[in-house]
Amino acid sequence: EVQLVESGGGLVQAGGSLRLSCAASGFTFDDYAIGWFRQAPGKEREGVSCITSSDGSTYYAASMKGRFTISSDNAKNTVYLQMSSLKPEDTAVYYCAADLGRTCHGYDYWGQGTQVTVSS
Repeated sequence: EVQLVESGGGLVQAGGSLRLSCAASGFTFDDYAIGWFRQAPGKEREGVSCITSSDGSTYYAASMKGRFTISSDNAKNTVYLQMSSLKPEDTAVYYCAADLGRTCHGYDYWGQGTQVTVSS
């Protein structure tokens, strides 16, 4: 069974850093694009970043570019989101998702999410 499990969330002060992990089972990341999303209370879910495991191409939402870095360890079937210079507005539940089409669109599988809280 395909499963995605996020970890690494927690409470951090503004300006601090966190690294989120997305561990996959039931498939290999080489066959998918993996995206990170977030949803804050009362707001729509928004895309954060995506990586295509086949060639390592990365994409970022404009507001996160330069602060967040996505990377993958295909041998461990894990994708990371390194978050730096965190702001209170980054507070959200962060989800990872897998796109079988490898296009960073039309995601097929989703994790349960991990809470990130940034204090001011």
